[in-house]
Amino acid sequence: MTDYEAIDFFLGDELVADPYPYFQALREQCPVAREPHHGVVMVTGYEEAVEVFHDSERFSSCISVTGPFPGFPVPLAGDDISELISRHRDGLPMSDQLPTLDPPVHTDHRALLMRLITPKRLKENEAFIWRLADRLLDSYLADGEGEFISGFAGPFALLVIADLLGVPESDHEEFAAALRQRPHAAGGIGGTSGEALHHSPLEFLYARFTTYVEDRRRDPRDDVLTGLATATFPDGSTPEVIDVVRVAANLFSAGQETTVRLVSSAAKLIAEDPELQHLLRTERDRLPNFIEEALRLESPVKGDFRLSRVPTTVGGVDLPAGTTLMVVNGGANRDPRRFTDPDTFDVTRTNARQHIAFGRGIHTCPGAPLARAEARAGIERLLDRTTDLRISEAVHGPAGSRRYSYLPTFILRGLTHLNLAFTAKQGAAR
Repeated sequence: MTDYEAIDFFLGDELVADPYPYFQALREQCPVAREPHHGVVMVTGYEEAVEVFHDSERFSSCISVTGPFPGFPVPLAGDDISELISRHRDGLPMSDQLPTLDPPVHTDHRALLMRLITPKRLKENEAFIWRLADRLLDSYLADGEGEFISGFAGPFALLVIADLLGVPESDHEEFAAALRQRPHAAGGIGGTSGEALHHSPLEFLYARFTTYVEDRRRDPRDDVLTGLATATFPDGSTPEVIDVVRVAANLFSAGQETTVRLVSSAAKLIAEDPELQHLLRTERDRLPNFIEEALRLESPVKGDFRLSRVPTTVGGVDLPAGTTLMVVNGGANRDPRRFTDPDTFDVTRTNARQHIAFGRGIHTCPGAPLARAEARAGIERLLDRTTDLRISEAVHGPAGSRRYSYLPTFILRGLTHLNLAFTAKQGAAR
């Protein structure tokens, strides 16, 4: 029997391959339970997680991507630490990024972001998504076997975001080359070492988008980048260039990483289960719910952090001001009080879309519609253009004894690589 009390979820690597029994053990102890190594309160219950996500007055997002590391710059004393947060938040990692902002700054920056990903722009981008899926599959399917993340899912997610933000196609290869060696855009924070990766993509993204925004403000054109550069805050004021750049860079990095994990975990599920694969090949209307159930079962983000501003109570547990909470999406999405037989993948699950893989409340992932569209296009074209998909036994071992490697981070959940074998159809491109 595993002694989960002895395991350090944040600094150890014992739970990287499978954190779900740990989340279950915590939930059975209490859906709101303090882990013993760093004093983080782990919220693994569904209702309790939703409650925290929806309450930005009691809980600050200033530590959302860092959690207990490196800790707050000063001691958190008193029954209301809101002023301390305001005074010292700039000393926290990634303090200029949307996930760490609180209202009212978050409200303005979120509104700016939503002006960049309008329904019209998403519809225009969707046509590109389908064309891109086929273009990448032309190469990926050529050899009968291949590494799916680097061969398809990674470049697919990167170039979809590039197109959405209007990055000229002539610059796509530069983006791919610059970011190819920096795969964990959103995972620069949250490694099991508790330290940020040294090769953050944000420096590159800030530089490129600063150039784009400044250029379009000097010389407006009829393109998406001009819309990006001239977008205004809700009150009609023009943002500083850096404000626009931060929003664009956040959408680019966060959306790319989580979509890669969604598409690759969906492909793994299909390749591991011949009956599921047959069902999806013959009944394509099942794909939307399949994607929701994939998000529920393997949430690309394990969890998000909050800092309690005042003494409060969640799930009947009293929490003092200054408490670090981890809202565990991956645990809440397997709460049996919400999802029957939660560890079983069920493509017919009627409440699959109630998952919180995209969060809830004011920080709900703004790119969720895009991620769903990418997963639908990528998986559907993969099915269209093959007669079968299989896990490569040479790389991952035989059924029943698979070997998979997962990202060594306490925030992200996803495969580091996925080798598939397949039989491609001839002349199946659109």
